[in-house]
Amino acid sequence: MQVVNADAMVVKLNSGEYKTIHLSSIRPPRIEGEEKNKDKDKRFRPLYDIPYMFEAREFMRKKLVGKKVNVTVDYIRAATGAGETTPAFSERTCATVSIGGINIAEALVSKGLATIIRYRQDDDQRSSHYDELLAAEARAIKNGKGLHSKKEVPIHRVADISGETQKAKQFLPFLQRAGRSEAVVEYVFSGSRLKLYMPKETCLITFLLAGIECPRGSRNTPGGMQTAEPFSNEAMLFTKELVLQREVEVEVESMDKAGNFIGWLHIEGLNLSVALVENALSKVHFTAERSSYYKTLVTAEEPCRQRKEKVWANYEEKPVEEVVQMTEEKERVANYRAAYVTEISDSMHFYAQDVETGAQLESLMETMRAEIAAQPPMEGSYAPRRGDFCIAKFADGEWYRARLEKVESPTKVHVFYIDYGNVNINLCDCLPLSVSLCLSLSVSVSLSLCLSLSLSLSVCLCLSLSLCLSLSLSVLSLSLSRSLSLSLCLCLSVSVSLSLSVSLSLSVSLSLSSLSLCLSLSVCLSLSVFSLSLSLSVSLSLPVCLSLSLSLQLNIWRYGDFRADDADEFGYRR
Repeated sequence: MQVVNADAMVVKLNSGEYKTIHLSSIRPPRIEGEEKNKDKDKRFRPLYDIPYMFEAREFMRKKLVGKKVNVTVDYIRAATGAGETTPAFSERTCATVSIGGINIAEALVSKGLATIIRYRQDDDQRSSHYDELLAAEARAIKNGKGLHSKKEVPIHRVADISGETQKAKQFLPFLQRAGRSEAVVEYVFSGSRLKLYMPKETCLITFLLAGIECPRGSRNTPGGMQTAEPFSNEAMLFTKELVLQREVEVEVESMDKAGNFIGWLHIEGLNLSVALVENALSKVHFTAERSSYYKTLVTAEEPCRQRKEKVWANYEEKPVEEVVQMTEEKERVANYRAAYVTEISDSMHFYAQDVETGAQLESLMETMRAEIAAQPPMEGSYAPRRGDFCIAKFADGEWYRARLEKVESPTKVHVFYIDYGNVNINLCDCLPLSVSLCLSLSVSVSLSLCLSLSLSLSVCLCLSLSLCLSLSLSVLSLSLSRSLSLSLCLCLSVSVSLSLSVSLSLSVSLSLSSLSLCLSLSVCLSLSVFSLSLSLSVSLSLPVCLSLSLSLQLNIWRYGDFRADDADEFGYRR
C-alpha cells in the first residue's frame, strides 16, 4: 500500500490487483494559486511546501501502510476535462477506508488535516458517513486544530541532495560515523535504487543497495530508450511491497560519482539485499566480498543458482579450473660432504670428487681395467665421434672413463676425463665404453655456468666460480692455486631445486692462519658476498686479507680500490 497524498492511496486487492482509491467527500490541504506558484517556482514540492500536507500524509502512512483495511466504495466520479480555472481529472473511485473500526477520513478531518466538500442538495455522490464528517470538522474548527489553527503554519525545510555531488561528499562522513540511521522510503526507482527521507537530518538522498547486481529497468538515455532487463519489474515490485513508505534503517558505506549513497538497508531485521538474492531477483556483486554480509549473501544465492530460478534461468556452470599448487621455497639447509679437488682449469673452474664414493670409484676402475686386459681391443675397431663416452689412456698409462670433446682426426682426439675433470689430447688410445660401465652413468646434473657430469658411483662436480656468480674468485697464480688445491680437502654442500639450478657453499678444513694466507695470496673476494658462505672464523679474518690485498695492490686491486665507482649514477647498486 502507498499513500499518494492526503486523500488518495494505492491499495492491493485480494485478487493481487493494485487500485488507486480516493477518500470520499474530503479535500486535502491546498494553497491558493497553486498552479500559478508551480509555474513560477520549479522547485515547488507540494508535500513539503503546502501547509499540513506533510502532516496529513504522515498520519495516513503510519496508520495504513503495510496493514489490512476495509474499503467501501461510495461513488465513482467521472472524468472531467480541463476548464478555465480547473484542471482535468481522470475517473476517480471514492470510498470510505476504515481500519480497526476507525474511519480514516473522519480521523483526518477531526485533526484539522482535511476539509469537507460541500455538495448541492440534489447531489447524492457523497460519503456514506457524510454527517460524521461534518461533525468532525465542526469539532476541529472549534478546537482550532490543523488547518483551522490561528498559529503559524509549520514549515518543513527539507534539503534534497539527490544528485548533488558536492553536498553528498560533505554529508557522507556524517552518515558513515552514524552507523545505522533511521529513514523513510519515499520512492522506489528500481529493485536496488531508492529515494530516502532522513527525519533527523531532514534531507532526501538517493540510496543504492550494496553487494548485489539487480536487473535494470527501462530508462531514457542519450542514445535512446534503453529496454528493461528481464525480471527488472518483478524486482522493483518486490522492493515496493517490502519497503515503500516504511521506516527502515540504513548503513551508508560509500557513494558513487553521481552523488548517490551506497549501503545496506534493513527493515524489521531483514536485509533488503539478502531478500532480493533469496528470491532470485538479484545476484551477488563482487564488491560484497569486503562486507560482513558476504557469507549470508552467498548462502542465499547458492540455492537459487542450483534451481536456475528467475535471474539464474540462463546460468551455465563454468568448468572448474585446476589450481596448481606452488611449492614454497624452503630455507636451504647445509649438508656438508667431504670432497677432494682434482683439477683446476684455466677457465676459472675446479673439479672435486666425493670422499665417500672414493672406494667405489677405485673398484670401478679395477673392474674396467680387468675387462680391458681380458678382452684387448682390436686396432681401428672404434671410430671416435664428438660427444661419445669412451675409455681413454692417460699419461700414466692407465685407462680412465672420458668424453670426446673434439675429434681432429681418427687418431687425434681431445678427451675430458669425467671422473677427474682434466682434459688431454690422445693420439689413438680410446675405446668405446661397454654397456656394463654405461649403467654407472645414471645421474646427470647440470650446474649453472658449468659443463660437468655427476656419476652415481664417483661424483665429479664442476663448480663455476666466475665473476658473474655471487661467489666470485680471482686466482692470482694458477700454479700456486693448483698445488694448494690438489692437497686441499673441501666440504661441499650442494642443493638442487626443481629448476635444476644448484647453489654451493664451501667449508675449508684448514686453520685460520693458513686460510688467510691462501686467500691473501691466491684469491681476492668480496666480503659482502662471500662472508655469507664461509664459517664465522673465516669471515673474521677477511677484512685483514682484504686490507693486505689492497695495500699490496694485488690482482684486481692493482689500480686501487675501485668500489667507490660502484655507485647508482654509474649503473651499479650495492
